This record gives sequence, C-alpha cells and structure tokens, in this order.
Amino acid sequence: MSSNDTWAAADATANGDTAWLLASTALVWLMIPGVGYFYSGMARSKNALSLIMLSVMSVAVVSFQWWLWGFSLTFGPSANHGGFIGNLEYAFFRGVNSTSSNKADPVVAATDAPIVAFAIYQCMFAAITPALAIGSAAERGRIGPAILFIFIWSTIVYDPIACWAWNTDGWSNKLGGLDFAGGTPVHIASGAAALAYCIVIGKRHGHGIDEFKPHNVANTVLGTALLWFGWFGFNGGSALAANSRAALACVVTNLAASVGGITWVLLDFRLERKWSTLGFCSGAVAGLVAITPGSGFVGAPAAVAIGVLGAACCNLAVKLKHIFDFDDALDVFAVHGVGGLIGNILTGIFAQQSVASADGTAINGGWIDGNWRQLGLQLADSAAGMSYSFVVTIIILVIMDKIPGLSIRADREAELKGLDESELGELAYYHVDRLVAINTRTGDTKIVKEETIHQQNDTNVTIV
Repeated sequence: MSSNDTWAAADATANGDTAWLLASTALVWLMIPGVGYFYSGMARSKNALSLIMLSVMSVAVVSFQWWLWGFSLTFGPSANHGGFIGNLEYAFFRGVNSTSSNKADPVVAATDAPIVAFAIYQCMFAAITPALAIGSAAERGRIGPAILFIFIWSTIVYDPIACWAWNTDGWSNKLGGLDFAGGTPVHIASGAAALAYCIVIGKRHGHGIDEFKPHNVANTVLGTALLWFGWFGFNGGSALAANSRAALACVVTNLAASVGGITWVLLDFRLERKWSTLGFCSGAVAGLVAITPGSGFVGAPAAVAIGVLGAACCNLAVKLKHIFDFDDALDVFAVHGVGGLIGNILTGIFAQQSVASADGTAINGGWIDGNWRQLGLQLADSAAGMSYSFVVTIIILVIMDKIPGLSIRADREAELKGLDESELGELAYYHVDRLVAINTRTGDTKIVKEETIHQQNDTNVTIV
C-alpha cells in the first residue's frame, strides 16, 4: 500500500469516527427533553410544563457554562491540581475549535475525531446531569433559583467529578477506576444532588396525606423512549469511535434496559397483580443507568445480570424515602444514585480485558479476570463522588436560600396553584383547565367530550 493510500485510509477512519461522535451528540441531546417528558408525566398536571422547561433550560445554561470554562475545568491539564480539576487553558474554547486530532493532547481521551467534536459531545453529558438532579424538587422548587443552581452546580460539582473520572490526569482515572459513560459523574452525582435538594427544600404540602399520582403516564412512556433511544449515543458514543466496541456497548445497553424493565414489572406484579406501565419505564431506565459505567467493559451475559440486579435494587431503594421520610418527588436518588452505585460495583466484578481490548484499550479487568482490587477502586470512586456531590450541593442550596431573591422554594400559594401558572404563567393543559373552569361556572359537572363540544350547537358550554 502506498503512503497516499495509507493517509486516505486514516482520513476515512477519522471522518467515520467524527460522524459517529456527532451523531451520538445529537442522540444524547434528545435525551434531555426526554428527561423532561419522563418527569412531567409523573408529576401532577399543574406542574407538567415547568419540568420540561427546566430540562431544556439545562441545555442552554450548561452549553454556555461549558464554553465559558466547563470543558476546560473538566478536561484541561489538572496534574498541578492533584487530579481534581483542570485549569483554564481551554476556557472560551481556546484551542478547541480546531480540526487537528486531539491525539496530540494527552489530556483529552485518544480519538481520531477533532477536539471540537469531543467537546460538544461531552457538553451533552454535562447538560443532562443537572436536569436529572432537579427532578427531586419537582412541584415546589422555584424556576429562577433552579436555573442559577444549574450553572453553579455544574461548575463546582459536575466538572471536578468528571475530571477525576475521565481526564487522563484525574486521580480516579490514574488509580484505575473504570467508568465508561458516566456512572459516577452523571448518575451518582445527580442522584446524590437530588437527595440533597429534596432534603434542603423540604416536603411538598400534603406529603403523606394527599396522593400524588402521575397525571400522564403516556408522557412518561414518551420520555422513556427518548431516553432509551438516546442512550445508544450515550454509551455507544463513549467509545469515541465507530468500531466494534461501540457496537457492543449498544448491544449491552439495549439488553440491560430490556431485562431491567421486565424485572421491575414482575416485582410490582408480585405485589399489585397489575402490569404497570410506569413500572416498566422505571425499570428500563434503572437498567440503562446500571449498565452505563460498564457498557464498554462487559459482555452481553453480564449485561443481563446488571439489568436485573440494577432494576431490583432500584425498586427496593424507592422504599428508602418512606423509611427515612424524605420527599424525593420523582425517585431520582433511588434510580440514578443507587443505580449508578450498583452499576459501578458490578463493573468491578464483570469488567473484562477482552471486551476493552476490542479497540486496543488495556485494562486489568474485574473479578471475572481475577483482578480483586478493582471492586475496591470502584467503591472508592463511588463513595467519593456521592459524598462530594451530596455535601457540596447542600452548601450551595443553603447559601442560595439565604440570599434575598434566591429562595429555592415557592411559597404555599404558588405551590398549591401549581408552578406552571405561578412561575411560568403558562399551562401545559390550558384547554382542559379552561373547560373545567367553564363547567364549574355553569354548574355542569359532566365530563364533556371534545367532539361533543364541536358538534353540538345547543351545548351549555361556551368556549371563549
């Protein structure tokens, strides 16, 4: 083969890897409104729009923060900072928006794609993490302070944890911790933050008395579908190349989600004798969370075990909020915090050298390869991420709550009215609320069908 042919083949590989990374970026972006719809469906109708709004707002806020300094704090040289946080070398994307391969930069993970493609891909991970966390404060958390919290939390909590896990100078990375796609930076960090948020903000009015039922399970199914679909880019894209390791990551991701959904449904059926749609959605997401850290390190048989154990443990963890009496409105800690922890632990057991070596990556493997030390590393990384996120999140929220104008909780009247109307001035279901108001005013308490309204001229309901 001539030198020209060699260069042409290398360019084709680089172009293919770049295309896959950019496609994965779009897939992960789609997960973020997916989070909004997943949460929205589980909330009451008067708070449905606010949760979608906060999810998409997270993209905007974190995208700016990532350009400003987030990418640099996460992936900039951090050797002089103890492998805890990077410097500001890449602030404002200086040196990032180039077309040169980032193989020349040892701090960024090796890939044939340009640095800018890697940067925008990682931006989506940073954007979805706080969107996951704020779900625990649903139905009583003010929108404005939550937006500011997203910016501060991303800088002080997410960036350092992602740095030590994925930056080649990061302390956990150097020790040999395995986290392929975000077990600690995304799921454990968001789960711990969610627990802190719901504790500091307090319980919803009527908690323990009123029955807070999901208002639209169809929205939750839509959110689950978007999450499941996008997770192929979340895990598969973390190979940073269009290769067999990325393909296997997609396989184990889909498999873990499938068995996770089935497991949760069966556990609920055992008690309720109902085939719960919401249970399937929760189990699928729990399986996706659990497989995330090991998706590039484990084979298909391990994915089945991880999906089953992840969903089962998360299902049991939902009961923690009743035992310890905290109001995690959407079970963020149970699914993401506990699911991420279980995923990290099982990665330490099932990680295989043969799987990672598919693209030339060398690891010592987990227990299945006789590397007994790996489980300890996984536990250390998990404990550090969970404790750091929990403690620092509490500090951020307590300080914010003492600043005039930044009170994190809506007042009682606003909460009872619903955050959609009191905070946004908009409703997800204006037409439904309007019909209810008109029917109440005219004394008509019957359920009025939409087709009846349009077809009957002699109705006593007037739409204005």
